[in-house]
Amino acid sequence: MRILLTNDDGIHAPGLAVLEEIAREFSDDIWICAPSEEQSGTGHSLTLTRPVRMRRHDERRFSVTGTPTDAVTMGLRKAMDGAPDVILSGVNRGANLADDITYSGTVSAAIEGALAGVRAIALSQVYAREGMGDEVPFGAAREWGAKVLAPLLDAPLPKRTLVNVNFPALPPDEVKGIRVVRQGFHDYSRGTVVEGRDPRGYKYYWFGLEAIEHTLDHGTDLEAIDEGYVAVTPLQLDLTHHASLGELGERYG
Repeated sequence: MRILLTNDDGIHAPGLAVLEEIAREFSDDIWICAPSEEQSGTGHSLTLTRPVRMRRHDERRFSVTGTPTDAVTMGLRKAMDGAPDVILSGVNRGANLADDITYSGTVSAAIEGALAGVRAIALSQVYAREGMGDEVPFGAAREWGAKVLAPLLDAPLPKRTLVNVNFPALPPDEVKGIRVVRQGFHDYSRGTVVEGRDPRGYKYYWFGLEAIEHTLDHGTDLEAIDEGYVAVTPLQLDLTHHASLGELGERYG
């Protein structure tokens, strides 16, 4: 099995090293193409206004000066000598749950893989409090990663779908199991905007990362993580709201 690894935290991120450990439980044919620097929150963006440069670190390890989407594109078209069987994105430092997946570079890298017709899985490690930096513990992902991936690597997934996996912020032996759940939604009075002033006296603004209030609807990724389970959520790329097609069509007669 040939596996391409990527992420949005950058080529040197601890979570990428964890993902490589997990992937090597399934294959030695591992390729890596990831952003050269952190690209969290870039979503499914492409770099169009400047050139993208690719650096080769060793035979199968590359970084690109662009977004996670750029990294997958370059991995598939320039770095690898053949198509992968699966693309794994992560392990992200922090949750990618509910509607936050729309911002996620981690999930968007998997989306790009799915668009290319490759089986794609995004993996993220939830952590308990902000400000942890590189001290975020990846124990749950490291211990449960292979258990989660094994059934997904040959599951019959339809075209243009992907799987989003989140590991709870718990020691591995406290994780209760794995749940396949739907995407939740936050109660969206979104986070804070932190205001500061730079050394020259000019204001700046930084989007805060405080917890967002949410309702734990039954059967969602938010509920699964809150109750100590690994959350596995299949996602589709067709954003059409099919139920509205007929009604809107009638309005245009």
